Amino acid sequence: MLRRGVFYFLVMLIAVVLLGGGTLQAENLIVAQGADITSLDPHGENDQPSARVRSQIYETLVYQNEDLELLPGLAVSWEDIDELTWEFKLREDVYFHNGELFTAEDVKFTLDRLKDPETAAAGAFIVGFIDSVEVIDDYTVRIITEYPFAPMLSHLAHSVTGILNKTAVEEAGDDYGVRVAVGTGPFMFANWSTGSHVDLERYDDYWGDNALVESIRFRAIPETTVRAIEVETGGVDIVYVVDPVDEARLEEAPDVYLDKHDTFATTYIGFNAQKEPYDDVRVRKAINHAIDIDAIVEYVYTGQAVRAGGPISDTVWGANTELEPYAHDHDLARSLLAAAGYPDGFSTTIWTNDNPLRMQMAEMLQADLSLIGIDVEIQVLEWGTYLQDTADGLHDMFILGWVSVTGDADYGLYALFHEDNFGSAGNRTFWASPRVNELLDLGRTSSDPDERLAAYLEAQEIIADEAPWVFIVHTMEVNALRDNISGFIPHPAGHHDLSRVTKN
Repeated sequence: MLRRGVFYFLVMLIAVVLLGGGTLQAENLIVAQGADITSLDPHGENDQPSARVRSQIYETLVYQNEDLELLPGLAVSWEDIDELTWEFKLREDVYFHNGELFTAEDVKFTLDRLKDPETAAAGAFIVGFIDSVEVIDDYTVRIITEYPFAPMLSHLAHSVTGILNKTAVEEAGDDYGVRVAVGTGPFMFANWSTGSHVDLERYDDYWGDNALVESIRFRAIPETTVRAIEVETGGVDIVYVVDPVDEARLEEAPDVYLDKHDTFATTYIGFNAQKEPYDDVRVRKAINHAIDIDAIVEYVYTGQAVRAGGPISDTVWGANTELEPYAHDHDLARSLLAAAGYPDGFSTTIWTNDNPLRMQMAEMLQADLSLIGIDVEIQVLEWGTYLQDTADGLHDMFILGWVSVTGDADYGLYALFHEDNFGSAGNRTFWASPRVNELLDLGRTSSDPDERLAAYLEAQEIIADEAPWVFIVHTMEVNALRDNISGFIPHPAGHHDLSRVTKN
């Protein structure tokens, strides 16, 4: 039998060889995350691994910092001329990574492309309030909205609104986001080795303060323990999202420190509400009652999550903090199944990607549902396929997360529960309620904060009662950093700005 130290060394060596880390020079930063990107086009899939990389390349008109303050980005100022018209003055002497000057035409091109579901299926809802964009001069643009839209500025700070270079997009065609990505940010795209890593280089002609490291490599390392070993041994400098199983050990690691912070993230199990038997609310409620969420919180998310009573985290403005979680009650679950016509249960599937926490959760769900007669097959899908097939409604149940990036209930609810957003825009449960549609429309159009809040509180009551999800947890994020890394300031949306990070 191998001694523990020898075995540990071999695991580390195999991890480095198989994952192809490729050593970068000391003045460069290496960041590990749990999945590969899907696209570097901001109008592609609205997934977190991609957004974390894209936020280094692209910039938005409005910047939302870690304290959720809305600050000038590529727009230096703005004013509402009337309730439907906003005028933005743009920053001058800003150059794209291809050397072209940034102007109002690029803003119009970006927002027009983003609001077209044909070119931005996953992100069009974020600017769905826009009626038109007018270029006044090279550095002035007007946005005319279809209706008053209270959270407009926070939406314009969302990473998918990162301003594109029209020439680069049109010349690259289908290669845009894969082999070509051009922004105005502190880092520019160098290359993407699919399944392995994405390399960015410092943009030395950046309009603001230059980034403090020369390059960043984002490595895709799905195995949580391998990510932890990599930061322990110096193979990477920062690990995004340390799982609970590795947190305790890394707390004792001599050259590593942990950053733990609240987020806007929710993890949930979704039903396909347009397929039998999930079109019956009694079945959805039965499953909510059957799953031991407290056990998931304790054994899967130890110390990194709180149980969810509803769809959005308490850290998000407009969250309904009075919702009561579903009681864990197998007898009630069986009676609900019987009333729905399934006294002996049924067979079904649950999908997940290869996220270890989600796979553990799926196994616990499988065991819990077997006790009420539901036979569950777990299917683990590749990330890109998983997103596409759930958007196409091919699933029964699935496990996914959502980050309310803007910190406003509109973003945490409208994309996920309004019928206009079925599929890749966010509503992968294909569930909708006329009353919830009405409330969510009111919440985004009213200029009265009290009216908005009342609309969101009622909408969440209906959503909780109708149970298109199993409401699992609101999560914290734990990141691990080598002790020679400084200047890392976490953002609750998870899109951390790495331009101020130094490596000593």
